[in-house]
Amino acid sequence: MLNDFMIRALFAGLGVVLAAAPLGCFVVWRRMAFFGAATAHAAVLGVALSLAMSISVFVGVLAISLLMAIMVTLLSNRGYAMDTLLGVMAHASLAFGLVAVSFVTDVRIDLMAYLFGDILAVGRSDLAIIWGGAGLVLLLTMWRWQALLLSTVSEDLAYAQGVNPQREALILTLSLAIVVAVAIKVVGVLLIAALLIIPAAAARLISRTPERMALGAAAIGAFSVAAGLWGSWHLDTPTGPTIVCAAAILFALLSVIARPLSARFAR
Repeated sequence: MLNDFMIRALFAGLGVVLAAAPLGCFVVWRRMAFFGAATAHAAVLGVALSLAMSISVFVGVLAISLLMAIMVTLLSNRGYAMDTLLGVMAHASLAFGLVAVSFVTDVRIDLMAYLFGDILAVGRSDLAIIWGGAGLVLLLTMWRWQALLLSTVSEDLAYAQGVNPQREALILTLSLAIVVAVAIKVVGVLLIAALLIIPAAAARLISRTPERMALGAAAIGAFSVAAGLWGSWHLDTPTGPTIVCAAAILFALLSVIARPLSARFAR
């Protein structure tokens, strides 16, 4: 496992989970799980457009993801139900993306790599993009942490403290779009939402403060990446799905162990 491509894969996975961990906490707190899936589905359209226009896949996915985030934020303020809006946009963008891919005949496309990720093929340039995007998201999250947390707890309280909840929601959705764009190489568009939600949900079982939950989600995500790479190496299984399976197993174990202990300490 100490081959160069495995080391690059490990660093790529760590970069993604470090950025996804705090955002995943807000996704869990705000019950925005479907938003991550919707943005990931829209990324397929970005892949198709970038291949058709001969530009970087990262640039195309980032552009479509940002557009998706802005459209959802704007339309949700006009009376549309969020779950209905996300459902329409997610499935429509995925369908248009798959149709657009079928028209790209000059480029050989490994659609499975975009759907489920190909972390073992990560190169040095991919690492630079992943860690650059992750660093940007981390800095943005740390800068707006208190405002994001306040607007998540209560919009009325946020207004009373001079914080605009709509602005914070837009910052959160834009950060999620960046994470989706950098994570597509690691776990693919169909598993990005799992990497956002499962570590945060597992950390929630053992955390008593928001900050500890974010740190716990990062630790659980990092352990899942390492365990998934180890399991994929020894079991010869797809790496992206194996990482998600490791996170899901850890969540199940914590659910069995942490809840009875919490109830016992509470008593």
